[in-house]
Amino acid sequence: MRRLARNLDRSMWSSHLLLLVVSVFFVNFGQGLFQGASTNYFVDALHLSNTQVLWLQGIREVPGLLLIGVAALTMHWPLARRAALSILLMGIGYGLYAAVHSYLALVAMAMTASLGFHAWVPLQASLGMGLAAKEHSGRVMGVLAAARSLAIIVGMGGLALVSRLYSGISLRFYYVLGGSLIVLAAYLLSRLPKDLGRSQGTGPRMLIKRRYWLYYVLILFEGVRTQVFSAFGTLVLVQEFGLEVWQISLVLLVSGVVNLIASPLIGKLLDRLGERTTLSVGYVLLAVGFAGYATLRNPWLLSGALVFINMLILCSMGLSTYVNRIAPREELTPTLSAGVSFNHITSVAMSFVAGSLMGAAGYQAVAWGAVVIILLSVPFALAIRTDEGARQAVPVTTP
Repeated sequence: MRRLARNLDRSMWSSHLLLLVVSVFFVNFGQGLFQGASTNYFVDALHLSNTQVLWLQGIREVPGLLLIGVAALTMHWPLARRAALSILLMGIGYGLYAAVHSYLALVAMAMTASLGFHAWVPLQASLGMGLAAKEHSGRVMGVLAAARSLAIIVGMGGLALVSRLYSGISLRFYYVLGGSLIVLAAYLLSRLPKDLGRSQGTGPRMLIKRRYWLYYVLILFEGVRTQVFSAFGTLVLVQEFGLEVWQISLVLLVSGVVNLIASPLIGKLLDRLGERTTLSVGYVLLAVGFAGYATLRNPWLLSGALVFINMLILCSMGLSTYVNRIAPREELTPTLSAGVSFNHITSVAMSFVAGSLMGAAGYQAVAWGAVVIILLSVPFALAIRTDEGARQAVPVTTP
């Protein structure tokens, strides 16, 4: 954690930010324990088909579509309490994955965990950026991303070691342990002050403004590329090349190490170069990564492409910092929540499209489709401007 702290100015560091970083760590530590085993769990333990796995990705994204309504109903609750309740729901849902024995029960638990997860996504960004001036948004988001990467390293490393040494351990165990750690994070977040991130004005319950149209367009594109890759990235390595749990865990462990190093650097780039340059270059490189996934046939080269793509997806935090630079504080959380809902319009649809396309034409066709979508988003990234009062300082909450 000290390493993460050094990536922020001393004046910006506080006990509240430390508690948030620790909470983010435990959430992702828990997820890291079962994410590396999830594909093998679906395929080997529950005997799901390719189509069922990809459709599950789409089904569990449905709560993201509803987030704008959920956010509207809970908008005037304290930000930290909303975050704690979201994580609690996520931890319970994921923990109960261990008890399922049918596809229907799996879908039910996936929806429960997904509702908590999607509610948490904009809240962690709002909490983090509420602790810093707008000109340091990228650095704060970089530190949170680094905490996530460090947690994944620990989680994936533990999973790879245990599964390699004790291959007889049930994959269900990882869901129980991971869910418990996420519940612990919910408790830690409940200790944050109720007024954290609150502006002097009263924020709107629901917010969709023409001013943020560029953010909405980019977040729609983001839903396509992230969902496509999360749906079939590791699935290809398991189904097409037969990688085992410990091998997938090692690949994701390497990805976590790379992201741990890259997260603060990308955060600094967002603050120094701006979202326009960082996102545009990131999208072009991301298209190259997906093209590699479509053309490479060696499983270890594909694993390298997976690590490269996961690193570049970090640039998507620039969408949150872009909103933070141009939006008043009271409009930040509702705008980010609306963005999650817009994101899932495309991510839900693409999960079903990818599932059908992968069965009919192979994963290469899905990867080439992602390349096209990514390149279409580049002109919109080049249209980003943050000059309109974006550099106004915001008081930092102190302990």
